[in-house]
Amino acid sequence: MRIVDADTVDRLLRYPGLVDVLADGFQSGASAPPRHHHQIARGDLAEQTLLLMPAWATAAPDGGYACVKLVTVTPDNAARNGLPAVAGCVLLFSGDTGAPLALIDGAKLTVWRTAAASALASRHLSRPDAKHLLMIGAGALAPYLIRAHASIRPIEHVTIWNRTRARAEEVGAQLTGAPFAVAVTGDLDTAIPEADIISVATLSETPLIRGDLLRAGQHVDCVGAFKPTMRETDDAAISKATVWVDTMAGGTTEAGDIVMAVQSGALSGSQIVGDLFDLAAGRCRQRSSDEEITLFKSVGAAIEDLFAAVAVYEADLETRS
Repeated sequence: MRIVDADTVDRLLRYPGLVDVLADGFQSGASAPPRHHHQIARGDLAEQTLLLMPAWATAAPDGGYACVKLVTVTPDNAARNGLPAVAGCVLLFSGDTGAPLALIDGAKLTVWRTAAASALASRHLSRPDAKHLLMIGAGALAPYLIRAHASIRPIEHVTIWNRTRARAEEVGAQLTGAPFAVAVTGDLDTAIPEADIISVATLSETPLIRGDLLRAGQHVDCVGAFKPTMRETDDAAISKATVWVDTMAGGTTEAGDIVMAVQSGALSGSQIVGDLFDLAAGRCRQRSSDEEITLFKSVGAAIEDLFAAVAVYEADLETRS
């Protein structure tokens, strides 16, 4: 069994290549049961989440693959010890023999595949001429989201906002040498209407994107807020936009932006146009005009882990042959 560390994942994966891998995966399909959530109380510390995410695609002539991702989400890590909030691993199995093939760094694979899923949605939903990206949140995922979006749209300017400005500046420094200008802002109300694509990846429980700030033609990419108690957009933003999700099962039950909007009456389930399965297969409509505001909400799906893990494993085999 191969052990694939975070540095190797970074070396083997690229955008937009991984975006294409996920597009093929969502089009061909896979089995991915709802993930298991376990909340871990830790006294006076923030509650920790343990996630178990299985998926398999075993119809291929060679038997295909299966995987399970084990993830912990510890929201107070950055403040307490400077560590990322997300940690974990992905175990990849042979679909033919069931033998374990690789143990892959889960946190690194997660940021790669999550950003690739957002870029896949943006390929269908953002304006092709989008040039200005606003990144809200400066966690481990932020530089990957920025690079993924820039790999499929002609991004010229990136603005980064974070509650802690120093962290936003750190993310900006990681993008030194990128083919776009990078700026940090503390004024979210001004930055939101100026952007063509707004990507938000936080653990916020209060809305950061207000509907009254959105303008025609924008695409909103909501990546954080993976529990029903979290949200990054208010009801007005959801009402103003046309909505897609990564998967119907996850988006309608786990995504606070969707769940709370349905509860308040700002959105009905029937108003969700489709998910990444539908977009990849051409079963639902895409952006319909330059003026439409589009919104994509993701909470993560094990099918993304599966096909990203296969891409890492097969690339690793190729480099060693």
